[in-house]
Amino acid sequence: MKPAIFVVLLCAPLLATMQAPAKTILPDSCGDDSVKFDVKTEKDQPAPALPAEGKALIVFVGTVPYESALAKFPAIRFGVNGTWVGANKGNSYFTLPVDPGVQNVCVSAQGVMRGMAKDLVDMQTFTAEPGKVYYYEARFGMIGGNGGGVLTFGLAPLNENEGKYRVKAWKLATWKTNK
Repeated sequence: MKPAIFVVLLCAPLLATMQAPAKTILPDSCGDDSVKFDVKTEKDQPAPALPAEGKALIVFVGTVPYESALAKFPAIRFGVNGTWVGANKGNSYFTLPVDPGVQNVCVSAQGVMRGMAKDLVDMQTFTAEPGKVYYYEARFGMIGGNGGGVLTFGLAPLNENEGKYRVKAWKLATWKTNK
């Protein structure tokens, strides 16, 4: 067998595996990983309305450490009970009315490298009560610095004062779904 043909035959299975994208394994509270969002933000929007009667309201907030470095941070997808419900990018927020009851909330950084995907997912569970507003923040952060920092990511509830401040100071996120 000629050496060139041998090399091609030897490498063919390797090339096939390199081209097949690996599916990210996400928690059940998230959504289908193939759902992606194209996010835009709008300044100076009115504060969210109170929840409709018999509903609760979740305000999803995204926070990045350095707004000027925004291009380095991916969009943040938010899921509730196994379905992606929206996304934001940078220092922004959006709202979602929900029925009362147990809510399994998930957050995932969209479009990250395969090795990082498991580190950029977080979850929370809470019981929504009618008439209440719940604030959840997905936050990118850095530990360390001078080019040697470590990226952190997480989802945490905010108290009412923190949540209202973020809504007042951040932009409203709107999006289109790309599947």
